[in-house]
Amino acid sequence: MSPGLRRLIGLLRKEILQIWRDPSALAIAFVLPAALLLIFGYGVSLDARAVPLALVVQRPGALASSFTAGFDRSPFFRPRRYRTIQAAEQAMAAREVQGIVWLPSDFGRRAATGGNAPIGVLVNGVDANDARLIEGYVQQLWANWLTIRAEAAGGGAPLPLSVAARVRFNPAVSSRDYLVPGLIAVIMTLTGALLTALVIAREWERGTMEALMVTRVTLREILLAKLIPYFLLGMGGMAASVAIAVFLFAVPLHGSLWVLTAASALFMLAALGMGLLISGFARSQFVAGQIAIIATFLPAFILSGFVFDINSMPTAIRVITHVVAARYFVAILQSVFLAGNVWSVIVPNGLALAGMAAVFLGLARAIARKRLD
Repeated sequence: MSPGLRRLIGLLRKEILQIWRDPSALAIAFVLPAALLLIFGYGVSLDARAVPLALVVQRPGALASSFTAGFDRSPFFRPRRYRTIQAAEQAMAAREVQGIVWLPSDFGRRAATGGNAPIGVLVNGVDANDARLIEGYVQQLWANWLTIRAEAAGGGAPLPLSVAARVRFNPAVSSRDYLVPGLIAVIMTLTGALLTALVIAREWERGTMEALMVTRVTLREILLAKLIPYFLLGMGGMAASVAIAVFLFAVPLHGSLWVLTAASALFMLAALGMGLLISGFARSQFVAGQIAIIATFLPAFILSGFVFDINSMPTAIRVITHVVAARYFVAILQSVFLAGNVWSVIVPNGLALAGMAAVFLGLARAIARKRLD
């Protein structure tokens, strides 16, 4: 066995003993991702369900009752009845309801005679996303009611065509199935960077890094000893996150586990490289943690396409997203989980992750050389 390999094995043994005696790295690798995934997985949702909605029927009747019954059966609404439109508007201003459906006094008569029987819909537009969802749900209920009435009258569908809609890749139209894979990428960006950044900063604070510098170990051996055990810890945390997504949140996994593992390994190398790079500038755990949150978690959350569509961003911001590793991992995870092994998505994004891992690790070594020599 060569002296270099013996030194590396000794450094790895030291790191394993340090992890065993100070399990904070285990908490970062397993507890932190699980806790954040549970909090965000249950707390973040783009679905609008059980929306409080005001129903104003100025003249009750059979047709009005048949239409408003659809709101009672819908999982998207929690209807409340008001006698006047003024009372409903006051309730919406007080944020007691998010929208109003108003049936004028001549609704039943005009609907029975086949004439134009419009309904009034008012939506709280403070949250634009919820406003669009509520408007779409109301229009869908209105179209379904018209179709049922036309079929009951023997006239067929009210339009000369019918649309059979199918939703691919997310047939349940669940935002959780879309968000959880992206959450894994965002969370593992933070934990991967923290694993190496905090550990090396801790060694600077305790003075053990200086002790290593006076030995015969090389810079490459020190970096490998920091990278290998925390890479394995990060992959363990990634496996736990995937298990939570599949078995707890019931997110379908249509792609290959081997593809997911390979992409996760590339991403983990990039995240650990970012942590090593941060450690080259920060020699205290507090500073390293703050830099890791600002430089990894926030860009991953905002600029990865996890929540906000990249194509809707200004051109300058879209350019910046290309240096965010989570952008490429989010695309791979959403494809592998929801669509399967789509190689036109996996290959270019995987190559981008490999390139970013090489760049971050190379910069980390260059910075460490300047600081250690």
